Amino acid sequence: MAQENIPKMPKAGPSARIDKWLWAARIYKTRSTAVDAIKNGRVTIDGVNVKPSRIIKTGETINVRKPPVTYSFKVLSCIEQRVGAKLIPQVYENVTDPKQYELLEMSRISGFVDRQRGTGRPTKKDRRALDNFIEPAMFGWDEDFEDFEDDDDTDDK
Repeated sequence: MAQENIPKMPKAGPSARIDKWLWAARIYKTRSTAVDAIKNGRVTIDGVNVKPSRIIKTGETINVRKPPVTYSFKVLSCIEQRVGAKLIPQVYENVTDPKQYELLEMSRISGFVDRQRGTGRPTKKDRRALDNFIEPAMFGWDEDFEDFEDDDDTDDK
């Protein structure tokens, strides 16, 4: 008899460290980036900044700020081992306000104007668009001004 490859949920305890949970729930790629986010005040529970060693319990709502959006997650399972993407709905429920997603869409539409520092140089097209935005072309200034030279030394002779 062939058994199906059904992914299994790792053991979930009554509580877990928040840094491990953020990594295990695939909110951050690495645990160290999760710890950095927590230390920089981007992760809150009930509006209070937390430490990486903070113990979370099932039912708590965690707010994660990834500019320009603040995501909200309700903890359904306290895990400390990373799970596959198919098991994420068993780990947390996304309760983010729809207005936050509108904000994210607006930032995507704005494109290069709101470029994050360090994301690379603008392309040639971006650079031209920025130049045109900052200094619009002024017509008539490119003409030669040779016709307006002083004619005083030729008239008196």
